[in-house]
Order: sequence, then C-alpha cells, then structure tokens
Amino acid sequence: MTHEQAFTELETLLGPRFSRAMAERDLHGRNETWFPLTLPDAVAFPETTEEVSAILRICHAHDVPVTPWGAASSLEGHALAIKGGVSLDMTRMDQIVEVRPEDMLVVVQPGVTREALNTDLRATGLFFPVDPGANASLGGMAATRASGTTTVRYGSMRDNVLALEVVLADGAVIRTGSRAAKSAAGYDLTALMLGSEGTLGIITELTLRLHGQPEAISAAVCAFDSLEAAVEAVQMTIQMGIPMARIEFVDEQVARVFNAANGTELPEKPHLMVEFHGSDASTAEDAERFGAVVEEMGGAGFAWAKTPEERNRLWKMRHGAYPACLASRPGCMGLVTDICVPISRLAEAVAETRADIVAEGLVGPILGHVGDGNFHAILVLDRDTPQELDRAKWVASRLAERALRMGGTVTGEHGVGMGKRKYMEAEHGPGWQVMGAIKSALDPKGILNPGKLVP
Repeated sequence: MTHEQAFTELETLLGPRFSRAMAERDLHGRNETWFPLTLPDAVAFPETTEEVSAILRICHAHDVPVTPWGAASSLEGHALAIKGGVSLDMTRMDQIVEVRPEDMLVVVQPGVTREALNTDLRATGLFFPVDPGANASLGGMAATRASGTTTVRYGSMRDNVLALEVVLADGAVIRTGSRAAKSAAGYDLTALMLGSEGTLGIITELTLRLHGQPEAISAAVCAFDSLEAAVEAVQMTIQMGIPMARIEFVDEQVARVFNAANGTELPEKPHLMVEFHGSDASTAEDAERFGAVVEEMGGAGFAWAKTPEERNRLWKMRHGAYPACLASRPGCMGLVTDICVPISRLAEAVAETRADIVAEGLVGPILGHVGDGNFHAILVLDRDTPQELDRAKWVASRLAERALRMGGTVTGEHGVGMGKRKYMEAEHGPGWQVMGAIKSALDPKGILNPGKLVP
C-alpha cells in the first residue's frame, strides 16, 4: 500500500486539519538550530486522544512514519520528519483538563505550554516548576525528560510527572502511573515513556505534580574575575547545602551580548544568577550564606533583584541568551550542545570546553544550570562558512567525550534526537541495544519518530 491511500483516509478523518500544503510542510520542517530543512509529506492536527489513535491506526496499517510536533523548541532535531510521512502537530490539544489543588496535581493535554499552565494556576497558590527556558509544550518536555533552571531544587520532568496517557504505534491507548504519591505496582511505564522522544508512543495526557508558590523569593546576580572562580563558587554552594532554587552560570561573552540586547551594564565577566525560595527569614539567611561564598571566591558587583519586575527582567535576560547570542552575529545560526557532569568535575569540564572553543577560533558562549552540573555551549556559526560547522561539530564531539570520561552524560536536558544518537552506544554500551529491543517490541514497524534515539 502507498502513502496516498493513508493520506486519503487521513483527509476523510480530519478534513481541513490534515494538510499537504507546502506552507505547512515547510513550517514543520524547520528547527531552532543548524539541522537542514526536512519536510514531512503532510501535517495532521488532532484535537483528541481518539483522533491520535485513529491517525496511528491508519499510519500503522500503511507503514507511514509519524513524527510528533510540539512547540518546535527542540535543539537536537527531535521533531524533524527525517523519513517523511506525517508530522503530528499536537498544539491543538491544549486543554487544562483538571486542577486538583487538594492533591497538588493537574491533568493537561500535551499541547499546553508551561507558561500557559502557570498563568492558569496563579490564583491557586500552586505552580509547575520545571523551567527549561523556552516556552515548551508539556508533552514535548515529557518526551525529552526536560529540566532547566529550577531543577536544582524542584527536580526535572522525571520527578514531576505522575501519570501519562499514551497512544502506541498501532493506535492502542494505555495509561501509565496513577494520582497516588507513590506506587510499587509493576514496571514503571511512566518512566519508560519520559525521555523516549516519541519513539515508543505519543503522549496525549499528562498528570503533573504541583508545588506551593513560595512565600518569599529573592534573586541576585554577581560577577567573578574568572570562569574557574564562578564555577568553584557553585561547587562550594552545593557542598554547603545552601538550598538554591536557581543557580545559573553565564560567561563573559554572554554578559556582553546581554548588555547589547537588553541595554544593561553588566561587567563583561563570568556571572552567577541565583534565586532563593522560602520564607522571608530563610531566604535572607540563605542569601547571607551565599554572599559569604561569593566574597570568599572573589566575586563582586552583587546586585539584588528585589521586586517581581526586577526578577522577571533578570530571568527574561537569562532565558533570552540564545537569541541574544545569535543576534551578536546577524544572519548566523547556532549549534547548541549540552552535557552534565558530576559537580566535582564541573570547573574542569567548563575550562576544557572553553579551551577547545578558543583553539578552533569559534564564537562560543558558555552558560548553564550549573547547580546540577549541566552546562551549554552556544556555537554561533556563519551559515556561508561550512568549515565553521565542521569545527563546531568537532568541539561538540569533544564535549560529549569529555562528559563520558568524567562520569557524566552526553546530554543533561536537550535529549538525543538526531544530534546525539551517535554517542548513545558509547554512553550505554549493550544497554543501547536493550533500548532498541524495547522499541522493536512496542513499534515493530518502526513508524514512530524514526531515525532518533535508538539503534
């Protein structure tokens, strides 16, 4: 059977919500970084779990690849339909199904974004804490097992997803997990689906853990004379058990682009950006202890963001680092890569990465959620100079090798996608083949997000 037969059936099912128009295909073939334009053959816009199930039954019957699409904020090409077929756009599944303040949980469809959810929750006194920076969809965040600036305190998606509804490759619908705080009943299928990047099933509903909005929040930024001093201050802070809600590192290049993009006057030095959550008394005590660490490590220019508006500006600046870095070389593109290492190796890993970037003559700001040993290199490349992309790929490969040598992982939060699949065997050994066996058991035809993550 051909794709044409499947597409005819999908048009009957979805009507105008199934599109083969070039404009839609082009939109769903683009990505945030350096991966080339990769067009799907068609785009489907489901609105219910039942429609997702019907779409997958049709595609399974006709061997049509299906690649899920969320907010398009992936940095490793997860949502690109590299084998053609159908791009399954989940953005219309954007309902907040149920909020249960008494159980501190919420049920959402996958197209809900984290910002939309927290806006809706504001009056409840609760919030969803996982903050990868981009306004990602919650389904995409679950599929990549996302984390972010608040992971050091609140954990990642792994810690904040209680249950899932998932449609398998043949259209079967399963539910994983429960609303209970814990369970010892069988295999943890929720954990299996988290981070599976759409290769095992399509997430159509999530039950998420919520947290109480803190009574008091304080945030600050401070500068250091060297990259090593800033990172060592992070290590000391963690080892002292100071309860940070966020602790972010940016190097002097990021400070420079922040100033250009935001009209700020940060010293062009490495900085830490921190936030404390708690009571008025506890945040004051935590800030005082952190201030002592900063002083010991030679930090200066300690500036507090005291109002909600000042804090929002601070974190908006941090979250805008990627577009600000790209704007520093107009018309350029980015290769963004991340690793995560044990906190004891963090300073060494960052210093070696900086040395590689300098040796290759690249523009490559470094920043990251260093409270959990995770950092990013944003390699800003001239689109018309292929040699720059080659050198950037070499730096990225060195970074991955460094992570493994130091007992870390080739990706702390971006996920595997297309970009890091080649490192999976080195990180997991025979375990990677076990992942492939799981994929074959759940998706024997290999239609779900082919070419990603697994062998």
